[in-house]
Amino acid sequence: MQSNKKNWGVVGGGVLGMKVAMQLAKEGYKVTLYESAPVIGGLASAWQIDEVVWDKFYHVILLSDSYTRDLIKEIGLEDKARWVETKTGFYTGGKLYSMSNSFEFLKFPPLSIIDKLRLGFTIFYASKIRDWKKLEKVYVADWLKKLSGKNTFKKMWLPLLRSKLGEHYTDTSAAFIWATIQRMYAARNSGLKKEMFGYIDGGYATILQAFEKRLIDLGVEIKTGARLQKLKSGQNSIDSSFDGGFQASHDRVILTIPSAFVPGSVDQMPETEQLKHKGIRYLGVVCTSVLMDKPISPYYVTNITDEGAPFTGVIEMTALVDKDQLGGRHLIYLPKYVAPNDPIFDEADEVIEKRFLDAIFQMYPHISKEHIVAVKTARAKNVFALSTIGYSEHLPPKKSAVPGVYVVNSAHITNGTLNVNESLKLAGDAVNEILNTN
Repeated sequence: MQSNKKNWGVVGGGVLGMKVAMQLAKEGYKVTLYESAPVIGGLASAWQIDEVVWDKFYHVILLSDSYTRDLIKEIGLEDKARWVETKTGFYTGGKLYSMSNSFEFLKFPPLSIIDKLRLGFTIFYASKIRDWKKLEKVYVADWLKKLSGKNTFKKMWLPLLRSKLGEHYTDTSAAFIWATIQRMYAARNSGLKKEMFGYIDGGYATILQAFEKRLIDLGVEIKTGARLQKLKSGQNSIDSSFDGGFQASHDRVILTIPSAFVPGSVDQMPETEQLKHKGIRYLGVVCTSVLMDKPISPYYVTNITDEGAPFTGVIEMTALVDKDQLGGRHLIYLPKYVAPNDPIFDEADEVIEKRFLDAIFQMYPHISKEHIVAVKTARAKNVFALSTIGYSEHLPPKKSAVPGVYVVNSAHITNGTLNVNESLKLAGDAVNEILNTN
């Protein structure tokens, strides 16, 4: 290892920051990883609900997630991967329908034969598009209505868009649905016929524990409970101050925190660069986990077409994960994607949970309060950046105008959807780009 190799600081200990730290350490650099939370992992971190430890937010691994699978192999967990054929449901007109194969698709009552043909064409057409930047100039609703028709948009595409974007789908470009189709299409063995989803025994708690061990083995120093207050570029170093008066100095620093926090954290950043970070529109999520003593459906994902539901979908984790992983219980997630300033973030947990559970009891009459073992609600205000019109043309640079400072965060995912696999890909590509120009 060269003696003049630089000392790097990585701020933000989510999966993206962990991967950045790993890449730098493999290149022989001295690396310190800083995370404001008590543990690393970010949105992939686990928590305890009743006696069960599982992911705080829902996650799944696809067969096509090559970067995630490479990481799992590197940290020695390949033998703990489990692959399952999942099913998809739609709740429409007060009824639950299966949409898990081509036959069920053809039987789906809300769509006519013409609607179904146009829907199938839209998915196939999108799967073949390679120039995604053209789609950044078109609103997703306009693009889908043109290809699939208004009825198919209302009955199929609209609930799918709302499940991830809430009402902010109206501001989103067609590049978003293109990226979604690309990922899900790759997850099926052939066309629309079969989905194979996966997980690791123990969930992301297992992955993060092994990932952290790998970082330590590579010499990465990890500091948790370290919330960045201010970062300033000096003559010979980047000086950072953290909560509690903790100070650190590095030759170079990579920030992986959301763009919403960058302008207030970096001293000397030009206003033009600050405005680019401030221009990123984030969506947050409120996600209620419900542990039950019985299943609600056979579907991993249930998309909701009926208006008025307080959440944007139902994810039944035990339609994928063996219930033995969850102490014999059944776990569902009820997410609602909203803007960071949405009033729901100020509501008490019990208010949100009552509203969400009342809707579950109405949708699934065989479920009642007696079947609820535990309920717990997680919040995150800056989860992913909204893919607005011309999004990639307005991104802040990875290399800041502040000497020695770099910013790499999920907002830089331009031709994919936010997930662990895309975060790992971004981290690897960004570190290579930074080192090649440093």
